[in-house]
Amino acid sequence: MPILLPARSEVLRGADGLTPREIVAELDKHVVGQAAAKRAVAIALRNRIRRQRLPEETAAEITPKNILMIGPTGVGKTEIARRLARLMGSPFLKVEASKFTEVGYVGRDVDSIIRDLTHVAVEMVRGERRAEIRAQAEVAVEERLLDLLLPPVRVAAPTEDGAPGDEATPRKHEQGVATRARLRSQLRAGQLEHRSVEIDVRERSMPSLQVLTSQGVEEMDVNFRDLLPGLFGSRKKRVLPLGEARQALLQEEEERLIDSDQAARQAIERVETGGIVFIDEIDKIAGREAGHGPEVSREGVQRDLLPILEGTTVSTKYGSVKTDHILFIGAGAFHVSRPSDLIPELQGRFPIRVELDPLGLEDLIRILTEPRNALARQYQSLLATEGVDVTFTDDAIREMARFATQVNETAENIGARRLATVLETVLEETSFNAAEQAGTHIRIDAEIVRQRLAPLVRDQDLSRFIL
Repeated sequence: MPILLPARSEVLRGADGLTPREIVAELDKHVVGQAAAKRAVAIALRNRIRRQRLPEETAAEITPKNILMIGPTGVGKTEIARRLARLMGSPFLKVEASKFTEVGYVGRDVDSIIRDLTHVAVEMVRGERRAEIRAQAEVAVEERLLDLLLPPVRVAAPTEDGAPGDEATPRKHEQGVATRARLRSQLRAGQLEHRSVEIDVRERSMPSLQVLTSQGVEEMDVNFRDLLPGLFGSRKKRVLPLGEARQALLQEEEERLIDSDQAARQAIERVETGGIVFIDEIDKIAGREAGHGPEVSREGVQRDLLPILEGTTVSTKYGSVKTDHILFIGAGAFHVSRPSDLIPELQGRFPIRVELDPLGLEDLIRILTEPRNALARQYQSLLATEGVDVTFTDDAIREMARFATQVNETAENIGARRLATVLETVLEETSFNAAEQAGTHIRIDAEIVRQRLAPLVRDQDLSRFIL
């Protein structure tokens, strides 16, 4: 049996032991149905791990196979991509293709996708570092707070003729040590939270400038404090309650302990080997230029996306990022346009295409009850905070799913998103009166659901706006 080498990337090593079948099983815990889409993303993730096990010269030639998801809104396209990124700890960014314009026009250019993804990765790495050094930072903050509450007493130095200093000073020092120990106990017990202390806090960084370049509107990251240190004060004194002072000092101590350059390097490595970009509404930029003028948010954007998808180097304020092995997942309903309306070059950048099925009655029933974050369970948890115990009978769940299916068929089909509207309508009175109903049990059955939804569904004009 061949020996499987671990993935070289820090991100992918965490998912090393996950087979495609196990990845699909994890996605099943959060997304109902859509087996074809889950299999496609599971294979894409596993291929990333396989590529990392190859020699570098071979791995460099293997590029990710980007995925195009085709299906109506509310069927789980975004959730599958987001859950996949969380499963493997990858930097994840969702963008809407219709928000970008062609290079040379005012608006966002496609390079900002990689800059935003890198920023997400940097914040992810810094968050992990904060968790690692939190205990060390808390110890340092405790010492700083004690210094503010009780400035340390210093032992007097000997006089010029060599005679010892004030004999009372050592006794004061011992008393100070005992008092400091007592304050430390009170501080840890939370008995000093009513006190206020004066601390030096760092002023918030100045806002970055936005400049218009040949590549669109970009942020210019200039630290004026470094350029003109005498013009801008870097710190100022503030009197804060002890709790707020602790948070301010903890944040400052964590920033001091984190190596920003190392965090940026690790973030770039994560983006290059494990980044995932979800491009939604890609069908909105499908179509060729018409004869009545340039459509700068359509074919121009498609052509600008080509080098990003194929592999290029994008400059960010954290360093240069190569996009060769970032996984791109495109998604769209394609009600008006078709995938074949995309320019041929862009079609070729999405070799894997999966079609997601519209959600039917049984799917909506499962969505209400099965996933870990099931909607019915969410509402039960929310109302439980007010002391109200809400239960749904099986026939109530089926009836809500039936109403959602009926409205989806007669009005615009928004998939599972319709369930949130239905639940809000059914539980509106309960939510409004929850504070006065603490300690009560409320049972929602099919009859209650029909009473609250049937009039709306029967009135087509009303249901169009409310449901």
